[in-house]
Amino acid sequence: MNVTVNDVGPCKKLVRVEAPASRVEEALAEVEREYQKHAVLPGFRKGKAPAAMIKKAFDKEITEEAQRKLISDTFKEALKEQNLALFRLLNVEEVDFGRGKPLQYVATIEVQPVFELPNYRGLPAKREARTVTEEDIDNAIELLRARGASFNTVARAAKAGDIVVVDYEGKTDDKPIAEVAPANRGLASKKDFWIELRPGAFIPGFAEQLEGVSAGDRKTVTVDFPADFVSPALAGKKGVYEVVVKEVKERVLPEVNDAFAQIWEAQDVKGLREGVRQDLQNELNDKIRRSIREQVVRGLLDPMNFDLPESAVLAETRNIVYELVKENQDRGVSKEVIEKNKDEIYSLASQAARGRVKGAFVFAKIAEKEGIKVEPAEFHARVFAMARSMKMTPEKLLEELKKRDGMAQIAEQILNEKVIDFLQENARIEDVAPAASA
Repeated sequence: MNVTVNDVGPCKKLVRVEAPASRVEEALAEVEREYQKHAVLPGFRKGKAPAAMIKKAFDKEITEEAQRKLISDTFKEALKEQNLALFRLLNVEEVDFGRGKPLQYVATIEVQPVFELPNYRGLPAKREARTVTEEDIDNAIELLRARGASFNTVARAAKAGDIVVVDYEGKTDDKPIAEVAPANRGLASKKDFWIELRPGAFIPGFAEQLEGVSAGDRKTVTVDFPADFVSPALAGKKGVYEVVVKEVKERVLPEVNDAFAQIWEAQDVKGLREGVRQDLQNELNDKIRRSIREQVVRGLLDPMNFDLPESAVLAETRNIVYELVKENQDRGVSKEVIEKNKDEIYSLASQAARGRVKGAFVFAKIAEKEGIKVEPAEFHARVFAMARSMKMTPEKLLEELKKRDGMAQIAEQILNEKVIDFLQENARIEDVAPAASA
């Protein structure tokens, strides 16, 4: 057998294979014998039809099966002979197969990237020596008070921090915003709209102009829509709003007492503060843990540079684009804005994808060296948790994962997490003073 290999891109090779005509005849003969054992022809019992008749009756099927089998066998032999670690077979073309002549074909493949693992034990990481302070607890309780606030209508002029209930209608370029930006009706007009008098509320510069108004007032509010405004049709333009003030409401915060504590499932104020302390400490511990994990992963991967299979990068890029688009949609970003920024989204996704793919290859190599594996119980626990969060049965989720080849992806995620756990456990951690708050 003759095999030649040519590089055609990062981790991408053309493998040309030629097998002698004798191999072709052997493959055809082997398939013919199998057909003779099992084929049924009129007038003959199963397995008793003459070989010549079998060959004639099933020539097309025999040829196709022999071709598939011989290409599969010779391809495996070629990889072994050339010491190629296959990542993905992209295609097989230029196939020439027939009786009495050699087999020829060209396979385009991607191979596993080649790299040496650095010393991944003792990666450095800094850990901020932070604890929850009384001020942190006070701030958290203020947030709880804000969530339980009531709003009383007041007969006075509005001041910063109040809520003003208004009707408004806007124009830009002397045209109703409803005509200029029909997809953004909430920016055009609204009735009984609650707006908090704080900088940046609603449209930048809008709320500040309502300080000092009283119920029954009419006011013209002018704004400059930012260049990167959520509505492309309004970006960079001026807006003029006619506003009718209907009510001014004052925010009233609940008193911090035992009754307030019981709303948050604590017996008294002391119990509330202790519960808040524990919650904040858990959040802080989780933040510190994530920071250490990010540091050791960056410390491992950033210095490493090697070629990656483009098909893997492309597939991961598509996954990340889907994630980014969904995240933007969930935040209420319009389709027009997403379309406008599609090139930036794709660029960010492509860059992130290369990092993820590089990490996956490095983590897999560490896992192999350290004997780290995904146990069946871990896989099933992850699927069960995912199914519960998606409000579906584990059986249904498994069916969907199989359809989109997602089983391997879940297993890879678990493996990566276990490797990062290993890196964190073996990191060289230095405790440092907390960074100064901005």
